[in-house]
Amino acid sequence: MTITDLPNLGPKSQRVLERAGIKSYEQLLALGSVFAFVRVKRSGAEPGLNFLWALEGALTRLPWKVVAREHRASLLRALESHERDV
Repeated sequence: MTITDLPNLGPKSQRVLERAGIKSYEQLLALGSVFAFVRVKRSGAEPGLNFLWALEGALTRLPWKVVAREHRASLLRALESHERDV
């Protein structure tokens, strides 16, 4: 399975992830959406929160809009916690 086979992610997302060193679904799955998002930010990209929703949706097979509506708070807490600990 390639990254572009996942829901919410297309060729542009794949290129952004690859620049951050995430080249496969397995790597994305192992990192999780929050760590992958942080890694993309550290690569010099400036992803918006919609990219975080898309990553989580790709891993959970949910549309990004559902993730934004139903999982927004928990993802933001996880992101804040990760950024605070680093």
